[in-house]
Amino acid sequence: MKQTSKKMNLIVGWILFILSIGVFFLQIGFLFFHERLQFEYIDNRLFYVFNMIFVICLFIAILLLLNLEKKWKVFGAVVVLIFMIPNITMIFQTNKEIKNIISVSPNFQHVLSLKENTKTGETYYYRSYFGILGRPKEKLPFQTNDRFKVDWLTDDIAAVTYKAKDKTVHQYIGTYGDRGTGISYYYVAAQIYGVWEGENARITNETEGLSVTVNGKTEIYKWDQVVQFGTLAIVLMKNNEAVWTIALNKDFNVEAAEKGETPGTILLYKATMGKTEPILLKRVSSSM
Repeated sequence: MKQTSKKMNLIVGWILFILSIGVFFLQIGFLFFHERLQFEYIDNRLFYVFNMIFVICLFIAILLLLNLEKKWKVFGAVVVLIFMIPNITMIFQTNKEIKNIISVSPNFQHVLSLKENTKTGETYYYRSYFGILGRPKEKLPFQTNDRFKVDWLTDDIAAVTYKAKDKTVHQYIGTYGDRGTGISYYYVAAQIYGVWEGENARITNETEGLSVTVNGKTEIYKWDQVVQFGTLAIVLMKNNEAVWTIALNKDFNVEAAEKGETPGTILLYKATMGKTEPILLKRVSSSM
């Protein structure tokens, strides 16, 4: 029984030791890429979390692999505690200075990362790499009031709704996919030509812009009021505020749309800080 327990301790000890070494090199690699390529963790707090994981795993591994006297075990525990306190402090402190907004896609393949400077109100959208690393892609055009609502419209489209300092509502769309070959760029508005209908909703692609009718109320958005994000979504603006997002659903096929065939469905999503669900629309006519 003792032999089995000792063997198990050795196995667990070596696993934790290897894990601690892996985390150590992860941190070294992060510091290198951060310095050379401006990579950051998608959440700034991860740096301090990994520091604590490294020390805890290494300490437990040493306890399991080495037959230490009690005084050395106590000394090691004190060292770990001393190391942990500043890292825990920095986890809370860094989030006061830079607020991290993280959201994982429903299929766990994409990560939306936003970082808001709480002093200036400036927020940057980070493109994620390898799940935990990211680089700033662009700054949100309006200073925020520290409130964000994130909804994944599909597995690769995340709608971020927020209020600016002047109380106006805006949307930023994070896109992580493509509905075409992935080689060429295309305009979303051009792909949704014709008439689209859903539950109490209708979208018409007209010469002067997009006509949106919901619950009997119609508004026309001229082309200069249409803002495209990636190749998956557009946001319709009016009076310097976001009103609607139109997104290409996961079944949409750009090649089929260009051939005049049934392209799939689209989603209409209201820009509001309140709870809302996207409306599914199908094309009922390829002409206006």
